[in-house]
Amino acid sequence: MMDVPAHVALRSKLPAAGTTIFSVMSALAQKHEAINLGQGFPDYPIDPALIDLVAEAMRAGHNQYPLMPGVFALREAIAAKAARLYGRAYDPDTEVTVTSGATQAIFTSIQALAHPGDEVIVFEPAYDSYLPSVLAAGAKPVPLPLTFPGYRIDWDRVRDAVTPRTRLIVVNTPNNPGTSILGAADLDALAGLTRDTPIVVVGDEVYEHMVYDGARHESLARHAELAVRSVVIGSFGKTFHATGWKVGYALAPAAISAEIRRIHQFTVFTVSSPMQHALARFLDDPRRYETLPAFFAAKRDLLRDALAGTPLELLPCAGSYFLLARYGRVSDEPAAAFAQRLVREIGVATIPLSAFYRDGTDHRVIRFCFAKRDETLLRAAARLAQLRARD
Repeated sequence: MMDVPAHVALRSKLPAAGTTIFSVMSALAQKHEAINLGQGFPDYPIDPALIDLVAEAMRAGHNQYPLMPGVFALREAIAAKAARLYGRAYDPDTEVTVTSGATQAIFTSIQALAHPGDEVIVFEPAYDSYLPSVLAAGAKPVPLPLTFPGYRIDWDRVRDAVTPRTRLIVVNTPNNPGTSILGAADLDALAGLTRDTPIVVVGDEVYEHMVYDGARHESLARHAELAVRSVVIGSFGKTFHATGWKVGYALAPAAISAEIRRIHQFTVFTVSSPMQHALARFLDDPRRYETLPAFFAAKRDLLRDALAGTPLELLPCAGSYFLLARYGRVSDEPAAAFAQRLVREIGVATIPLSAFYRDGTDHRVIRFCFAKRDETLLRAAARLAQLRARD
C-alpha cells in the first residue's frame, strides 16, 4: 500500500460519493449467499441469436475502432426504431450517438450542457448517477421530491423551482426506482414550463419497453415541442438483457448532439464494434422488443402474486422491471438497516429506496428487481414468506 505525499493536495470533485448502494448490497448478497433481487440485472441468458450475430461480426473483421458516434448501420436502426415507435425522424448522421451504456449518455449529456452556475432540476428518488454528473459539471443540482407513494411529478413545485439559472431538467420514464410513468399530460406540462426558455430536457428512457397494463410509453421524442429541446437516452443493455455490454444511445437535435459528441469523443471515444454490428442486425425484427412488455409483466405479476401472503405492502408498478414494497408492518427500522437484515436473516437482497435521496428521505420502502428467472423469483418469495407482521 502506498501513501500519497502530504504535499500532494487532493481535492475531490465528489467528496460525498462513496461506494454505491448496488455494490454494497451485491457484496452482502455474495457474502451471505443470498438471492440477489437488488441490482437491476437479469440472471437469465440473452437471445442466442444475438450471441451468434456478435460472433459473426467478429469473424467478419469488425474488431477495430468504429466511427466515433457509432456504427452507422446501428445509428440507422436506432433512428428507424424511433420513427416507427414515436413518429420522430432523427438523422442518423447528426442526431444519433451510440454510447457506452445509458449512464455514460447521461453523464456526457450533462457535462456537455450544464456549466458552473447553472441549475439542474432532478426528481427524487433518483437513479444514483444524476447528482454526481451535475456536481462534476460544476452545476447546482436542484432535487425535487416525487409525490409519495405514487412517485409522480408535482408540476406546481417544478414551476416554483425554475429560475433564470435553470439549464437542464432530468426526467426518467418509466421511473427507476419509482416505477411510475409519465403520461401525455405530464409532457404537456413540461412543454409549458420550458417554452420560451433556454432549458434542455434530458430524458432517461432506458425502460421504454417495460410499460404495462395497456399504457403507452410517452417518449419525449413523441412530443413535437419537447423533442426539439431534448436528449432522449436509451439502453440496449436493459432492452435485450445484456447489461454487461454497456451499449446505449442518445437522440437529440443536431446542435445538441454536436455538443454531446464533443465530450463523448474525449471520454470513451467510441463503443465496442462487434456488439454494435450485432445490434444493428438484431433490430431488423421489431418483435424482439415488441414482446417485452408482456414478458416483463408476467414476471411482475408472478412476484407480486408470490408475495401476496407476506406482510409486505406492495406498491403499484406501471413501468420498469422493479417492484416496490413498504415494510412498516414488519419493522420500523430504517430502510438501509432493514435491507441488510433481510440479506443476513432471510437470504434475499433488495435495495433501500432511501439510498436514492440525497438527504436520505426514508419512507420505509425497498425495491425488488423482477428481471430474474421465474424460479429465482419464487425461491426469493418463499424466503420472504418467513417475514411476520409486528404485534
